[in-house]
Amino acid sequence: MSDSLPTDHGPSVAPTFIQRYRRALIFVALIIMIWGVADRVLTRDKLAVTTASDAIATVVTTKPTPGPATEALVLPGSVQALVEAPIYARTSGYLKSWKTDIGAAVKKGQLLAEIDSPEVDQQLRQAKADLATATALYQIAKTTDARWQGLLVSESVSPQDAEQKASDAAAKKAALQSAEANVARLRELESFKRVVAPFDGTVTVRNTDVGALINAGQSAGNALFNIADMRRLRIYVAVPESYATAAKPGVKAELFFTEHQGRAFPATITATSQSLDLSSRTLKVELQIDNEKHELLAGAFAEVHFKLAPTVNTLRIPVNSLLFRATGMQVACVGVDHLVKLQKIVPGRDFGTEIEVLSGISASDSIIINPPDSVMDGVEVRVAAPSVPKKPASKEHP
Repeated sequence: MSDSLPTDHGPSVAPTFIQRYRRALIFVALIIMIWGVADRVLTRDKLAVTTASDAIATVVTTKPTPGPATEALVLPGSVQALVEAPIYARTSGYLKSWKTDIGAAVKKGQLLAEIDSPEVDQQLRQAKADLATATALYQIAKTTDARWQGLLVSESVSPQDAEQKASDAAAKKAALQSAEANVARLRELESFKRVVAPFDGTVTVRNTDVGALINAGQSAGNALFNIADMRRLRIYVAVPESYATAAKPGVKAELFFTEHQGRAFPATITATSQSLDLSSRTLKVELQIDNEKHELLAGAFAEVHFKLAPTVNTLRIPVNSLLFRATGMQVACVGVDHLVKLQKIVPGRDFGTEIEVLSGISASDSIIINPPDSVMDGVEVRVAAPSVPKKPASKEHP
């Protein structure tokens, strides 16, 4: 065995180990390089997805709300007496005396004042004298006509002469009737020296005094008295055109007055003008209210509260959901596919925080609140979940 050759593994083992080590390093390097490339690709894709996700705007939506079943409408009203009339003189002269002052309650036919009219008195005396003359002339003409008609029967006079006497009697009769009518007219003027109340009411104005010159007829500032029946009052209100069709006779209202704080007086619409005022485009509405206790004053200002049924079913949306475009007013709606669709609307009344929409949207539409000015049709958005208000924590009592 001593003759056998010795075994030497050094030269053959070292190269093999080094090669394997190098291969391992190369393999690790390849793995690191592949992992790095893969990580960068994954990061890039993730960044792209994140960027695309962040590019989708998150919006808050709301649903249109229907209008109320009744709408409260507050308007100013002017209170007037049910019957009110200025009292003018029908004969000229001087005021002899007045019997009632402002605030006095008067009855129909009650004497308010007396006028001294000497000219009318003289005219009446002259008319009576003319009437007496006409009566005498008619009596003689009538007797003469009767005699001539008798002579005509015996043919003692000609028919022409008889006809002349008959015609003269007819003329005298007409003159008598004219004189009677003139006396009746002047007697009527004489009766106008007594100024009386035309209806039950209250004297609200007295514009004359003893010795004042009185001119017959109606002219500005020439009224002697003003009388108003305030047992029932009229209230006139100018209703805007948008509510005109709902303001109908029979609709109830409540009146509020400054001098009666916190108290409501019920009233009812009794009539409307049935046409709009061309200058203000409003409907004149008349309400009436009982005032037997005289709690309210004619000429007062009233705050009239109506509760009117809407004429059409409308929707309301927040004013911060509107878009003002060249094509008109629009809103941005979000469909089930989360895509934006711009809808043109027809606006109605503006209530400050809300606006009425007459057409263009439905109650099921989801409308974006505070939409950006750059929003366009077909843009994808993300709808934020509705916030749930937190309930306050209940305090535990010891």
